[in-house]
Amino acid sequence: MNWNDLIAEVASEGASGSSDLALAGIEYDSRRVRPGAVFVAMRGGTTDGNRYVEKAIAAGALGIITDSSPTFDHLLVYKAGLPVLEVDHGRRALAQASSAFFGHPERKFSATGITGTNGKTTTAFLTESLLNHAERKTVLVGTIECHVAGEVRPSIHTTPESRDLYELMAEGASRGATELVTEVSSHALDQGRAIGLAFDVAIFTNLTRDHLDYHGTMDNYFAAKRLLFDGTRYPAPRVAVINAHDPRAEALAAAARKAGAEVRVYGIAQGDWRASSYTLTPGGAVIEIETPAGKAQVQSTLAGEVNILNLLAAFTAVYARGIAFDQLVASVPLLRPVPGRFQPVNAGQPFSVIVDYAHTDDALRNLIALARKSAPKGNRVITMFGCGGDRDRTKRPKMGQAAGEGSDFVVATSDNPRSEDPLAILAEIEPALKATKTPYVIESDRAAAIHVALAAATPGDVVLLAGKGHEKEQILADRTIPFDDAEVARTALGQLRYGGGQ
Repeated sequence: MNWNDLIAEVASEGASGSSDLALAGIEYDSRRVRPGAVFVAMRGGTTDGNRYVEKAIAAGALGIITDSSPTFDHLLVYKAGLPVLEVDHGRRALAQASSAFFGHPERKFSATGITGTNGKTTTAFLTESLLNHAERKTVLVGTIECHVAGEVRPSIHTTPESRDLYELMAEGASRGATELVTEVSSHALDQGRAIGLAFDVAIFTNLTRDHLDYHGTMDNYFAAKRLLFDGTRYPAPRVAVINAHDPRAEALAAAARKAGAEVRVYGIAQGDWRASSYTLTPGGAVIEIETPAGKAQVQSTLAGEVNILNLLAAFTAVYARGIAFDQLVASVPLLRPVPGRFQPVNAGQPFSVIVDYAHTDDALRNLIALARKSAPKGNRVITMFGCGGDRDRTKRPKMGQAAGEGSDFVVATSDNPRSEDPLAILAEIEPALKATKTPYVIESDRAAAIHVALAAATPGDVVLLAGKGHEKEQILADRTIPFDDAEVARTALGQLRYGGGQ
């Protein structure tokens, strides 16, 4: 493919110059530009790629696509003899160019998108697993990692830019994958990172307070999520799978139906796809499932009511992808917990240690409630948590309140403080935590805080290490350091003279 071929697929006008040289790639980051690549310079949330056109030219860019041409010196481009395409929407052009360059891989996939504040990752993993059990090859894109026809890759963003997503799909298609399962964040929907994808099935897990540093209000946050369903910016899905328990479920279902989607609502004792009853067990749950496709009792290895909802969402979505009801029922007992989601750490200690990603007040309440049910009667729940820096500040007191109201002892600490002073973040958490009258400790060093929480535990207690889950790094103001809650906990347990576990 050359520049002229590419531009024919991106726009019918706005181009100056031409080139019949073969393209070596499509890039939106000037640091990744190699000789022969096209650089897509687009405005972003925190930076403007148009500022880096000169660097892209110096790196050997063959052509420039820009959504803000006045930002850079056109003489630089013309002196270099490069063709330019001016567009109104940079991310749309990036998606169109990437799709063309990688051979339109999206045409070879049926896509399932999952959006919501909590539960996206678990639901995505469960959806992929159910598809895999039915012998369908998949590409999974999400917060923890990406899977390309079984190969595990590290994940950078919950929803990557379209160029990276199309590359993953192209690799997956070359290996026989036909199903795309992807988490779709509100940022991605608002910014247009999912342009070019037609989702066959879209799942809405829930909406709770988060990301207001970006969206400003809960209404704006919901409006971004709704874009996956209402057909206004992206094609409406064929099937919309919606959590009956969310207060905005009815409004979202109405928007999806208006856009032409078939709506399937799931829930516990609610919705057409429901758990009519269940029994929580030490190994997960026994669930009575009732659906328009049939009824069955299933044994799940995932703990808590929240995971019953995640399972129902995945079950409903995969049935919509054409997998038989009986086959799904047979697959449920084979499903495994997701890394960093209610993940146990066992070093032979006489109490439970759980690592979990819960980083909103709603997720923290659910996590603590689950721990409370699993703790032997009379034992305590000890919660260690923090709040990230340079993110939504309004949830900090709410998380302090949630931790204090549900726990018997709390250790408040750092999450990823980024550019903020960890003590300043903790100062916004502490008043609401203190008001609950639950005993607590403030310890800004996360490793030390983990040690404090574990040292406080007595036989039968449950210690929750919340907020980072699967993450392997901690982001500080001046550097990023290796940090894995589970590994730090194992080290601390060893220092406390426990050992021999996993």
